[in-house]
Amino acid sequence: MNFSNKISDLEKNHLLRSRRIANSAQGTKMKIDNKDIINFCSNDYLSLANHPKIKEALVQGVEKYGAGSGASHLVSGHSESHNLLEESLAEFTGQESALLFSSGYSANLGIFSALRDEIEWSVQDKLNHASLIDGCRLVGLPIQRYHHNNLESLANKIKKQSGPGLVVTDNVFSMDGDRANIQGIAKIIDKSNTTLMQDDAHGFGIFDPIIPKHSIYMATLGKAAGVMGAFVSGDKDFIEFLIQKSRPYTYTTALPASLCHALQKSLELISQGEQQEKLINNIQHFRSMAGQLGLSFEESNSAIQPLIIGSSSKALLISDVLFKEGFFVSAIRPPTVPPNSARLRFTVAANHTLKQIDALLEKVNDAMA
Repeated sequence: MNFSNKISDLEKNHLLRSRRIANSAQGTKMKIDNKDIINFCSNDYLSLANHPKIKEALVQGVEKYGAGSGASHLVSGHSESHNLLEESLAEFTGQESALLFSSGYSANLGIFSALRDEIEWSVQDKLNHASLIDGCRLVGLPIQRYHHNNLESLANKIKKQSGPGLVVTDNVFSMDGDRANIQGIAKIIDKSNTTLMQDDAHGFGIFDPIIPKHSIYMATLGKAAGVMGAFVSGDKDFIEFLIQKSRPYTYTTALPASLCHALQKSLELISQGEQQEKLINNIQHFRSMAGQLGLSFEESNSAIQPLIIGSSSKALLISDVLFKEGFFVSAIRPPTVPPNSARLRFTVAANHTLKQIDALLEKVNDAMA
């Protein structure tokens, strides 16, 4: 196989991805590629990844549990720290039980692998995360998609199905920043043999979760929660079923117990609400300032604020200009987003200052001219 040609084609079409190197801890102020920058492309929405209380809890966890868990949950890797965190996450989301996974990707694959013999169809929002699409493929179901956030399109798709099925949606969409109408979806599938599954990777910790009865809720712990991992919460019987049938759960080494110890502190800080309040204020200021400058950001009240550019080459160019000016903003290109919809994906964090937001948007306005 000639991989060189493949890479050359990606580069020619401005689709080659590259990695910048962080030389500091995660935060709104960072050193990237040995350059001091203001970071506007992290998923550390609540600015908890480098929070001193969480770091202190992590050190305490390492001192008590060591560096690694040593085995899968079903062998000897499931500690009291894992157990306590699962109980806390179930309580936080108002569900009967919760189950930890190493990442959101593995959690989504884990749900689908467990449901392989239980569902006959799945319908997904057109802009769902790649892990949800891959989970559908794992089960061997055809990829059925309804128009983005369109309840009428969803209802029409469901009418054509028979047998037990799954309706799957992101809660906050990772590239657009808008939110699913969870209550509207629940109303459509009510009294049918259909289960709702939602991926709340980008909303957990920021917005109060909306979880209809007997539905499946997945969220990650490496974004707003600032650490690592993911969890699924729901009815006690469903979580027990996952423990028995989810292959990514069964055959993966458990997260280090020290991380679970740190995540307990993260949940405590999230529950206090101070970081969410700072984040929401920053989002409102970001949108107000962007409007004053005439910048056409997509409609979003989440931390994700996309500016559609269209051309991949132009999106890369503006991203590079901003980096030289001291602001890190990623250019998102196909296949992550549809063709001709390359964008700059800005993410607002709790610890950004109003001065930083204003300076960024003024530089964006200059670069767009």
